[in-house]
Amino acid sequence: MTNPYVPLLVLMGIAAVLALGGLAASAVLGPKRYNRAKLEAYECGIDPTPHAIGGGRFPVKYYLVAMTFIVFDIEVVFLYPWAVSFAELAGFGLVALLAFLVLITVPFVYEWRRGGFEWD
Repeated sequence: MTNPYVPLLVLMGIAAVLALGGLAASAVLGPKRYNRAKLEAYECGIDPTPHAIGGGRFPVKYYLVAMTFIVFDIEVVFLYPWAVSFAELAGFGLVALLAFLVLITVPFVYEWRRGGFEWD
């Protein structure tokens, strides 16, 4: 009788060897021609500044876009099971869906009023 965790430990060991081996191989076999452009931080074509404009605070629009993504992503996740079992749910399913859509409309209206859908 062997310990049931032995295969798991062996698998973790193999994964660690492969990960470290890949890093070591790229360090040994990779090109070593460095220049100034390769050593600079990647900033999407904009010169990096020591301090962000406005003291380093993100604009509210950033958070509104994130909130929109989360709200509507969750909405789609909840609508898939409803669509699949629509026939079995009948009237209760329709009432539940309408209540869900009314509740999901509240953050949509909030975002709309805050200007989250206006791209400048």
